[in-house]
Amino acid sequence: MLASTPGRIVVATGVTCCLGLIGFVGAEQPDQRHEPVRQLMTDRAADAAVDRATRDYERPAAPHTAPVTPIPVATPSPVPTKKVAKKPVRPKHPRPVAGLDQRQMDNAKVIVDVGRAMKMPRRAFVVAIATAMQESDLYNLASDVLPESFDYPHQGSGSDHDSVGLFQQRPSSGWGTVAQIMNPAYAARAFFSALNEVPRWADMSVTQAAQAVQVSAFPDAYAQHEDRATTVVAALV
Repeated sequence: MLASTPGRIVVATGVTCCLGLIGFVGAEQPDQRHEPVRQLMTDRAADAAVDRATRDYERPAAPHTAPVTPIPVATPSPVPTKKVAKKPVRPKHPRPVAGLDQRQMDNAKVIVDVGRAMKMPRRAFVVAIATAMQESDLYNLASDVLPESFDYPHQGSGSDHDSVGLFQQRPSSGWGTVAQIMNPAYAARAFFSALNEVPRWADMSVTQAAQAVQVSAFPDAYAQHEDRATTVVAALV
């Protein structure tokens, strides 16, 4: 069979050689043909690993800090305040004493208040109250001789010349205007100022001191009011 068909054998042989060569070539260089694919797969795997690592990266948790407990601030203890004893408030209208009515007692209070403001001694209060008791019975009087005096607050009237007010002081003698003398506080101030000008008045009797200021036609009349005046002053001071 082989001998009678040599051409075929040669061809077959040649084909076999060619196939063997092809197989050899294919067997000798398998990595060369698959190298780009492997490299691509390797690169993609690396990228995927990096991507996964990036996504899966867990940032470190913030350091745990213990809650800060606020430090209590001590509240200062209240400083005890020293209580100051309050002076008793004198009533606006003092209770009448010594047989006086409320209007007379209120006028007596005005006289004493003015004397205290002028730093006069207590005896001066007694002299002034006794004088007002004698001159006007402790009422703020207008004068029938001076119609103008009725234009101001008054508690009756008299007719002894132009004498007006608690101490029956006369405008014509320089004690002040009618409006001024009809003001009980002004009249009391004028009396105390005149008393201060009397030398050694504090050593005199109530009658002598009053007369030194008033120059009355009845110099001994003031003595009868001394006891009542003393009682009134004691109630007001």
